[in-house]
Amino acid sequence: MKLQRNGRSKALAIGALAVVSSLSLAACGSDDNTKDAGANASSSASSPADPATGSTTDAAGGTTDCGKGGQLLGAGSTAQANAIEVWKAAFQAKCSGTVINYNGNGSGAGIANFNQGKVAFAGSDAALKPEEVDASKKVCVGGQGIDLPMVGGAVAIAYNVDGVDNLVLDAPTLAKIFDSKITKWNDPAIAKLNPGAKLPSANIQAFHRSDDSGTTKNVTAYFAAAAGKTAWPYEPDKKWAGQGGQAATGSAGLAGQVKQQKNSITYVELSYAQNNSLKTAKIATGAAEPVEATAAAAAKTIGLATVKGTGSDLALGLDYATKADGAYPLVLVTYEIVCDKGNKAETLPGVKAFLDYTISDEAQQAIADKGYVPLPAEVAAKVKAVIPTLA
Repeated sequence: MKLQRNGRSKALAIGALAVVSSLSLAACGSDDNTKDAGANASSSASSPADPATGSTTDAAGGTTDCGKGGQLLGAGSTAQANAIEVWKAAFQAKCSGTVINYNGNGSGAGIANFNQGKVAFAGSDAALKPEEVDASKKVCVGGQGIDLPMVGGAVAIAYNVDGVDNLVLDAPTLAKIFDSKITKWNDPAIAKLNPGAKLPSANIQAFHRSDDSGTTKNVTAYFAAAAGKTAWPYEPDKKWAGQGGQAATGSAGLAGQVKQQKNSITYVELSYAQNNSLKTAKIATGAAEPVEATAAAAAKTIGLATVKGTGSDLALGLDYATKADGAYPLVLVTYEIVCDKGNKAETLPGVKAFLDYTISDEAQQAIADKGYVPLPAEVAAKVKAVIPTLA
């Protein structure tokens, strides 16, 4: 497995990733999709943090750096909410002096909070734009915001249509559905992809995110790369640009709408579809067979990624138009956004301690059954190498 860095292109063989995002900021709401999310978190007893080292020792003899304790605020991506809840439960069990509050208010809002100095870290399903990096320099005194991949996976096309259990769609058809160019479930384009299916003549109820969303950015990047300009004439963006449809806030909001409304369709991170028992469409990519939304299929696509960032920034470039057999094209990677330099002295130890835990083998494996794919060793190693350099 190889990485591209400083203009040198190297392939990433990512066998897995994970997705990070939503705890709760004081006085702010968050997606409620995390019931029992911490059930698999480590429950082994830990000793109190050593005041001299800030570390704690668990029953197996392993140690966890707890930083200086206190409250750690974060905000942003909702796609990683279920992973964060697992990690939060395990980390706070080991480090009882630290309280992590994360508001799943969407990638755009999280980045804005970070650049306003309101949070110590942000979660985003899309890498920082150049103008967002420039804005971060006001908060990261002497440095700038950087992207650290922490989790990733599939963006599922979730739908609720009675009698249709094995729906197949492709990029042009999906783009036209979400842009209100295809409005009936028995449209010839859908029927052609689903021979023999009993498609109703009902109107399609398409739901998109109302808030600025990194998931939206990845979905629209997929449309732009794989559907063509006729089907999707807009540039990829966190803000929804398609025509018509209905809007809901956050991944949980979209999943809830589709669960309740017949003949509806949306896009959500895979764990939200799984937790809400929603049916998901297979994607026809031009490969031998349509590809199902699974963690393993997403990992295959993410494995084709290249590193676009420079220095400590590890932003990835994804091939949304892949036609590789078994590769699910609609994927995302969630980044933790922090300052490379200029972090606040009172929160820096906590940020480093929490990120050290989330990238650990234990933490990555703890989210494997939540719809996420653990980061492969090579990618995790690069993130692990950056964390100690944060200042």
